Amino acid sequence: MMKKVNLSSFSNADFIPGSKGKIIVWYLINRVFFNSYLLYPSFLKSFLLRLFGAKVGGNVLIKPKVNIKYPWFLEIGDNVWIGEKVWIDNLTLVKIGNNCCLSQGAMLLTGNHNYKKTSFDLITGTIILEDGAWVGAQSTVCPDVICKSHSILSVGSIATSDLEPYTIYQGNPAKPVRNRIITS
Repeated sequence: MMKKVNLSSFSNADFIPGSKGKIIVWYLINRVFFNSYLLYPSFLKSFLLRLFGAKVGGNVLIKPKVNIKYPWFLEIGDNVWIGEKVWIDNLTLVKIGNNCCLSQGAMLLTGNHNYKKTSFDLITGTIILEDGAWVGAQSTVCPDVICKSHSILSVGSIATSDLEPYTIYQGNPAKPVRNRIITS
């Protein structure tokens, strides 16, 4: 007889990303200053991220309607662009290197579920974007993926495994389509 998923047995009681108070206060700040159409300056957003434990470099541009789950699991380098409606669902570490771009609607997803268990247990994995990586509009980076130096995940693609340096990826799952050559 085949076993079935029983979501009533799901429990992520072992997953404690921070104190309830800290999570609630961050939720409100995220809602007002980040996941909003109001045009707050990026320096203010960077300050708020640092206030909640994120490591944030200089010259970071954060557009409206960005959703960041837990800033204390976030590292952002220098000269990073985060476009409108980007979702950083960082249940664990997300590390964004220098000169990276996350285009509109990109998603960095560090959580998944164990489909082999009847209880559908939570699984988390880090995401690393090395220097110069570009995650295109409406693209998704999955848990335990490294987008290596200057790799590109093109529009609407899904990275389920590491992206090699200076390589452009496309599709679902993303496959290499050509080399990235920077000419000037």
